Amino acid sequence: MTGTYIQMAGALTFVLLLIFGVAYMVRKKQNRLDLMSVISYQNIGPKKGVAALKIGKEVLILGVTTNEVRLLKTFQDNELDLDEAGGFHSKLERFKKAGAINN
Repeated sequence: MTGTYIQMAGALTFVLLLIFGVAYMVRKKQNRLDLMSVISYQNIGPKKGVAALKIGKEVLILGVTTNEVRLLKTFQDNELDLDEAGGFHSKLERFKKAGAINN
């Protein structure tokens, strides 16, 4: 009887270790792929903001509220200088001056 309990506890331990091992590998693989990254986020009001996301070779400018996420503009990666100092605010001002974003 005791042998059965030990065998069952061993099998349960093995299954739990297997689940945690697979979860660790999946998480590590997702971080390596890096398919999507948030470049910047700027609050523009209570529970409202503008986000810049890089997905593959595209940069998406999104309006974000509590109820929806709306695509404002799409840029190709080579159209923007993402290493520019000054952050999201200066990039947004530059887009406004270029006429890319209408008020």
